[in-house]
Amino acid sequence: MPKFQYTARTQEGKLESDFIETSSIEAAISFLQNQRLIIIEVKPFEEVEAITLNEFLSQILAFLNKIKNQEIVLFTKQLAVLIQAKVPLVQSLRVMARQVGNPRFAGIINSVASDVDAGMILSRALSKYPKVFSNFYVQMIRSGEISGRLEETLTYLSDYISRQFLLNSKARGAMIYPAFIVAAFFAVGIVMLIWVIPNLTAILAESGQKLPFTTRLLIGSSSFVRKWGWLIAAILIPLGYFIWHSIKKSVEWRYAFDEFKIRFPIFGELLKKIYLTRFSETLSTLTSSGIAISQSLEITADVVGNAVYKRIILEANESVRRGGNISSVFGKYPEVLPMVTQMISIGEQTGKLDSILKQVSVFFTEEVNRAFDNLVNLIEPILIVVLGIGVGILVAAILLPIYNLVNAF
Repeated sequence: MPKFQYTARTQEGKLESDFIETSSIEAAISFLQNQRLIIIEVKPFEEVEAITLNEFLSQILAFLNKIKNQEIVLFTKQLAVLIQAKVPLVQSLRVMARQVGNPRFAGIINSVASDVDAGMILSRALSKYPKVFSNFYVQMIRSGEISGRLEETLTYLSDYISRQFLLNSKARGAMIYPAFIVAAFFAVGIVMLIWVIPNLTAILAESGQKLPFTTRLLIGSSSFVRKWGWLIAAILIPLGYFIWHSIKKSVEWRYAFDEFKIRFPIFGELLKKIYLTRFSETLSTLTSSGIAISQSLEITADVVGNAVYKRIILEANESVRRGGNISSVFGKYPEVLPMVTQMISIGEQTGKLDSILKQVSVFFTEEVNRAFDNLVNLIEPILIVVLGIGVGILVAAILLPIYNLVNAF
């Protein structure tokens, strides 16, 4: 019998997440409602299965041939220009397929063009490729088709994707420099432990002198790495891949990992602002495009990129469906900053939720940019101090016994 995972709240407001085996998802929903539970999410349960070699290789190939956000932005902008120039949609798609440098992306665009040529609407054709065109992207295209303003929608979409890409790039960019420095330090340390320290050990062993604690520790670490390093690497690499694969596939693992991220000191507060920026801008964009608030919340929950916020947004959506509001749900969670809850409450009371959310997204975008600049300025001196201490200990452990050996003669 199929297995479903659900997230719901009891009448007392307690959140619970569990599994249920029923004949269909409708039967699962009916059963939960009979238990007087307030349903937040019900989805088929996908167990984490061992990945085969073919799947592993196909994932590597897909990663190497990954369609980048810049390519989607460029495609969206150029398609908007062609449609604005009154070039037929199918012809525009064919032209774009020839100009795209990524062969995988070109093949997808050609397939979309063929579907549109066969009578399918563009949004439906794009929805066949959810890993390339998100639900948000498809729904925005659909709203443009319904309103007859497809070229304007495409232009707005390209700007939106560009802003989100810039935000994500800033997050990655802030981490690249310290990650590179730390990785280089560890690489140099491993080289010294495997090749340099053994030669030093032979010299010091002949001298017969008593070695400092740091030197003995360094020699012991060198012996351990040379003897067992290959085994540690053979265990850690597959284990790391398994954990990452589990986080991607398992709902509970993903939720725990996302919760850990937003509770991590310093970086957690920054990540909260990034997710709230994404939430406010996405929901503002969708609602201002004429998409119903309930559907907009569902799409935003998928776009926000964090399982904790996804659960909160889906609960807010359930509240809206029952005639409640978003702010009453958001106010219960410390993950949602009080300012956001207050602004949403004002937007709901005045009927200007989309414009209020737009202002919130602008505010948090500026906050995130300032935070990233401050973080980069703070990380550099911290790294210098930490690496300086590490290098100092390493040099002292190597040079001190050599200095004592020279003085002995």
